[in-house]
Amino acid sequence: MILGGGPNRIGQGIEFDYCCCHAAMALREMGYETIMVNCNPETVSTDYDTRDKLYFEPVTLEDVLQIYKKEQPAGVIVQFGGQTPLNIARALSDEGVKILGTSIDSIDIAEDRDLFRKMMDQL
Repeated sequence: MILGGGPNRIGQGIEFDYCCCHAAMALREMGYETIMVNCNPETVSTDYDTRDKLYFEPVTLEDVLQIYKKEQPAGVIVQFGGQTPLNIARALSDEGVKILGTSIDSIDIAEDRDLFRKMMDQL
């Protein structure tokens, strides 16, 4: 299951949708059924030929958990949808959702300037 970015905002646009679409295409090529969660009608990820299933729902903790429980996917990919899915990644993980790809700890380090600076100093 791939979480899209939701509505476009200043500084967050179609580049995230592009990433979500390519993630879905790569997963389909690997034989996985792809599920996209996104509520932006202007994105390519909501087109019928880019994924197997679409949930045209808000990318909120409650909505994503409901879809996750219904579909029971192998996990959820949050890193391609921009800030919206990143903001709920920790809560999803706390609810038992398997986060695929970038780990929660890595997301936290990338989001927190002090943690990121400490990591860079260590390297």
